[in-house]
Amino acid sequence: MELEALAGCLSSISCAVTQVSTGLIIGMLLFLVASGLSLIFGVLGVINFAHGSFYMIGAYFAFSAYQLTDSFTLAILSGALGVGIFGMAFERLFMSKVYGRDVLMQLLVCYAFILILDDMVKILYGAEYQLMGMPDAFALPPLQVAGGYIPSYYVFMIGISAVVGLVLWLGIAKTRFGKVVRAAAINPTMVSALGINTTLLYAFVFGIGSLLAGTAGALAAPIRTLTPGMGLSILIESFIVTVIGGMGSIVGAFIAALLIGLTRSFGSMGFPLFVDGMMFAVMALVLIVKPSGLFGRPVQ
Repeated sequence: MELEALAGCLSSISCAVTQVSTGLIIGMLLFLVASGLSLIFGVLGVINFAHGSFYMIGAYFAFSAYQLTDSFTLAILSGALGVGIFGMAFERLFMSKVYGRDVLMQLLVCYAFILILDDMVKILYGAEYQLMGMPDAFALPPLQVAGGYIPSYYVFMIGISAVVGLVLWLGIAKTRFGKVVRAAAINPTMVSALGINTTLLYAFVFGIGSLLAGTAGALAAPIRTLTPGMGLSILIESFIVTVIGGMGSIVGAFIAALLIGLTRSFGSMGFPLFVDGMMFAVMALVLIVKPSGLFGRPVQ
């Protein structure tokens, strides 16, 4: 344990600002991935175990688009929309076949695609690490806050992730489409009887959830090393976030993601060998106090 280092950082405003910004970056990326995972589960009732691979291909789509066009805007759009379209196709061709089936069957389908997508990345890009590099637009001096320094790209990532999260929440909570989605999550048979095409609705919701994972991958591409299998670690952390926040809750995913992000950021200073353990400890504590998660609906 490095409790002295942690205490020293907490007593220094500049160090605390730096660690908080790092925690926010981790948390906002986790929120984008976990919110998509939570949305898909809340409406379709399936757990997309391949969601981390969608994050990976979003990063590689962005990498390819940036190499071809040298446009970071097109790279972000390619990662987000490309994975969204891929997710809709994946839902229609494969996941729709296992709705209502045993969870093991869903797991096998998703795990098969984890292996397929990892191997496809190796074939197309090679097994070596890839670096996208920081776009020229963000080659700026870091923002200074209370003596701490925050890279300009961090500020952009936090801002764009917050905007995406706000749009998602408003779309689900305040629009007619959101009402239909929430109704389908509770009683899909009644929604279908009212003339709503639930087949199309399910594909669209799965596509939105996939788009969120692709957006996270595209945003992470400039600051993360791209490698086959990179989606595994964020998948595990996203499941932790989803469980803590409550399955199906977007607000819960947001709060839990920030909690885990800050836990990782400050935990890496005070408990460098127990960071992963701390995340699971937080999850266990929440489940003991509230088994359905912070904002999850109690199981009837």
